[in-house]
Amino acid sequence: PAAVAPRRRSLLIQFAILLIRDKSRAAQRRDNSGIGCDEGFQVAHYQAQFSIRRLWAVFGASMLVMFGTLLYYGGQIYQAAPPIPARVVTADGQTVYTQAQIERGQNLWQAMGGMQQGSIWGHGSYVAPDWSADWLHREALELLDLIAAADGGRYAALAPPEQARLQALLRQEMRTNTFDAGTREITLSGRRAAAVATVAAHFRDLFGAVTPAARQLRIDYAFPVHATLSGEEADAVSAFFFWTAWAATTDRPGTDITYTSNWPHEPLVGNTPTGALFLWTFMSIFVLLGGIGALVWYYAREFDIWRQDGEPEGGFARQDFMEATTITPSMRATALFFLVVTALFVVQVGLGVVTAHYAVEGQGLYGLPLSEYFPYAVTRTWHTQLAVLWIAVAWLGAGLYVAPLLGGREPRFQLAGVIFLFLSLLLIVVGSFAGEWLAINRVITNLVTNFWFGHQGYEYVDLGRFWQIYLFIGLLLWVVLVLRGLWPALQQPQTRSLFLLVIIATVSIGLLFGAGLMYGQHTHISIMEYWRWWVVHLWVEGVFEVFATAVVAALFVRMGLVRVSVATTSVLVATIIFLGGGVLGTFHHLYFSGTPIAVIALGSVFSALEVVPLVVVGFEAYARRRVEHQADWQRVYHWPFMFFAAVLVWNLIGAGLFGFLINPPLALYYMQGLNTTATHAHAALFGVYGMLGLGLTLFCMRGLTDPRRWNTRLLGFSFWCLNIGLAAMVFISLLPQGLLQAYASFSHDYAYARSAEFIHSPLMQALVWARVPGDVVFGVGALGFATFVVQAFLRPRAAVVVAGDGAAVAEVRR
Repeated sequence: PAAVAPRRRSLLIQFAILLIRDKSRAAQRRDNSGIGCDEGFQVAHYQAQFSIRRLWAVFGASMLVMFGTLLYYGGQIYQAAPPIPARVVTADGQTVYTQAQIERGQNLWQAMGGMQQGSIWGHGSYVAPDWSADWLHREALELLDLIAAADGGRYAALAPPEQARLQALLRQEMRTNTFDAGTREITLSGRRAAAVATVAAHFRDLFGAVTPAARQLRIDYAFPVHATLSGEEADAVSAFFFWTAWAATTDRPGTDITYTSNWPHEPLVGNTPTGALFLWTFMSIFVLLGGIGALVWYYAREFDIWRQDGEPEGGFARQDFMEATTITPSMRATALFFLVVTALFVVQVGLGVVTAHYAVEGQGLYGLPLSEYFPYAVTRTWHTQLAVLWIAVAWLGAGLYVAPLLGGREPRFQLAGVIFLFLSLLLIVVGSFAGEWLAINRVITNLVTNFWFGHQGYEYVDLGRFWQIYLFIGLLLWVVLVLRGLWPALQQPQTRSLFLLVIIATVSIGLLFGAGLMYGQHTHISIMEYWRWWVVHLWVEGVFEVFATAVVAALFVRMGLVRVSVATTSVLVATIIFLGGGVLGTFHHLYFSGTPIAVIALGSVFSALEVVPLVVVGFEAYARRRVEHQADWQRVYHWPFMFFAAVLVWNLIGAGLFGFLINPPLALYYMQGLNTTATHAHAALFGVYGMLGLGLTLFCMRGLTDPRRWNTRLLGFSFWCLNIGLAAMVFISLLPQGLLQAYASFSHDYAYARSAEFIHSPLMQALVWARVPGDVVFGVGALGFATFVVQAFLRPRAAVVVAGDGAAVAEVRR
């Protein structure tokens, strides 16, 4: 009616309508005293559209600010990164190391497995040491002995007051910045150069396995048996380790804080938490509590309205829309993706078992000499890379399946594109894995060849640059295929906003992976870390989750379970809240990577905001449960919905509790690179993204297989085994290991918490063995899920023959 037509209302009246809220809008529709029923529907629809437009404005403005800030401080990281010297020289002019050696050492370290064989600045694997902290500790002890030798003694034999005096001399020498910006040279005293030479000799033995002690350390560190370095190569790796330790103990010009903000904890050289770490830790807790209060208040105020208005205008659907849906050829071809997802998932779990066992046996699995063929660096590379790959392939397959389903038609040549993308993904997996194996086992020795086809050495983006570019092209092809399928749905005004969110997330998935191409073979590691976390945090943890949320909401609308306006509003609010903290929350990975203090401030505050939405998962779980139990036909979606429910639980535990356990600056100062990080990674990566990938797989299998012939008992058994096994793995083994290491880091120093002496102590070894029950239960769950998937695809679809009165009289196979 003209009386309520939006085009005839002034802006003031429009805004007034938006602000009017009744406790029960359903009652408003039935109230004939002031406005008619049809008029009420139009008012409610108009209010929803106005609210959605406002949310789009907030979304656009917030993303512009967030990504603008992320890029601005990325530029600051370029400026503030620790300098790589042209030469490291002694006071009398002798060359210790050159820039070429440092850069070559970085490339050799990458080729050996990089972050998959120990860590640098806390980023990497857990069995071998953090090489920066290890070098720093060894150099400090050696230099203390040299200082003490000038007085005719040894540091360890001195009384505590005298040790304190020598430590003061040590701090003055090691923390003083002798880098000359003009000559680009670092100058070392004669005795410090002697200490560096002694530590370099240790690493020459370690990487060349020259002495029995070095060979034993190689076993403890789970190094490859035969993949040793030449003396010249070991010296280059030593140069790189020296430089990372120099940055970690040398004060920035004009400050009393090192390039890595006094990380790692090393009391000998005065590396203790800075005032900024305390301040921003307290601020992160303040922001967390304030954000929780605000969000709970918002949900409490809005929950009744959302609960009543969620029902579609025509009521909940009476039958499953899939019964009347034609499965197109390209949709059917996505079965290949889900079968590969299942296979990669099982292989990834098996590699996880082997990788974990290396922490107690070093060179094998229950006596099997696996390290001769698949050393720790190989199994961990494949384990972490497969974790991302199978989850990503599940989401990619879901996108290809859902696009024609929601768009309502099959674009031309869609099937050919899906098959080509599938074959490309297989080639990328096989080719990149082969290159990584060849690099770590020293078959590929040319460093340029290694960068392009071997092992880049950076966790989660280990694959060679050629395969990385190929995958980027594949993702762009996926974007095109999904957009072609969704395009007709975008033409419908009532669902345009919701599908626009799906499209934005789709395009972002393709483009953000390209951030991993922003660094090269010789890029400074601080700058590399900045771009690497664009991929790991923003790509894996950010836009994929937005994509999944938007797709699930669109499917719920298509299934007739939720109103379009409510679904759109919910997804927009969730995206604003999640990315509002998540974009700048990327910086919490970069506190100690040679970045300025501002990174700590932004990362601590916004990573706390990332946790805020997780405290209201109970509201979302309740709302989703109401939606998922509206009709009998929804029983076939019970297990996909159960996996989605598990996502909510593990989001709170893995991303929320365990994430905030380590994310505040003061906590991460002591815990970075310990098993507390592994606790968060396992609970969040599989518990959230893995469960979501499996849920999407099952959702798509609803149309690709016959759910009436599913082995639901096996699927239920698998579901509970996966969840119970993950909980046992985390709470019985990984978390206690991490807390024990954290205590050692507090009480001694970070190098000790990562040392072979501590890692292979009886209690730590017992806690590693404590993983076995959880791993076994989890592995049984993975095998059960794989068996279910294979059975579901092999069992023929049954057609129901219906009599005239609507009763099913026969079931025929087809």
